[in-house]
Amino acid sequence: MQSPEPSSSSPVLLNIGGKKYATTVETLMQREPDSMLAAMFSGRHTLHDHPTTGKGVVFVDRDGKHFRHVLNWLRDGAIPVLSESDYQQLLREAEYYQLLGLVDYINERLGWKETDNSEAELTRKDVIKCIQTQRVRFRGVNLSGLDLSKLDLSEVDFSYACIKNTDFSYANLYKAKFGQQVEASSSSFQNAILRECEFIGANLEESILDGANLRSANLQDACLTRCSLILTDLHSAHLQTANLTQADLRGANLEAANLKGAKLSGTNLQGANLQRAYLREVDLRDTVCSFVVSRLLRILGSSVYNLPHVLCNN
Repeated sequence: MQSPEPSSSSPVLLNIGGKKYATTVETLMQREPDSMLAAMFSGRHTLHDHPTTGKGVVFVDRDGKHFRHVLNWLRDGAIPVLSESDYQQLLREAEYYQLLGLVDYINERLGWKETDNSEAELTRKDVIKCIQTQRVRFRGVNLSGLDLSKLDLSEVDFSYACIKNTDFSYANLYKAKFGQQVEASSSSFQNAILRECEFIGANLEESILDGANLRSANLQDACLTRCSLILTDLHSAHLQTANLTQADLRGANLEAANLKGAKLSGTNLQGANLQRAYLREVDLRDTVCSFVVSRLLRILGSSVYNLPHVLCNN
């Protein structure tokens, strides 16, 4: 027999695999109107009482453990943070009930757990739309491989983001935040404005920063191994304990930069300006620098780690 069309406020009793739930027709139909649950209570289908559940109770032969999350999604459009295995189980239930919005939501959550080799979550066009608003944040967003060159990204928060192989050349990144475990290896910041940027603990391995303006930038504990920093302006930059192993700093301006405890093994400092640079606990013996500095190191001996007034010239 065809069920009469129920009122939106009508109570609904459900038995999902032995677990009982109470809700309303409105909850089951409003957020996901094309779902199987919405179709069941639309009045278009006959609903039979199950002999063991009692009159007025609709029985569904599914695992009832995660149905509470299904109802919370239909009520509020959100579910709590779950383990990956629980997300996978809930995904199966969402697919069964044809809750396409919940399916997309779970897939997005599972995507955050994938390796940073996954595709970027946004396009260049999406980023341009975002930066037209105030207080832009791309925290934890995967922007790997995007062309973001020449954009005004000043004061944008990229904390925890993945920006591997991303092109920021000629972009304005004044006071942008790249700290907090940002993965930015093999990216290009060539001729970008990076004044007062925050790169604390960021991974910039093998990135290109030639000609970039990094004045007063904070690169403390950053990984800059094999980076190209040719003619880069690092005046007053914070490079304490940064790893600059095998980095190319030819012609770079490091005047008044703080390099305390930085690793400079194999670093090329030819033509770099180190006037007033703070080099305490820095070993310059394995660096590639001018003949004058090399001879000075040999004369003064292995105990020298701090050369505060050195100008490396070819």
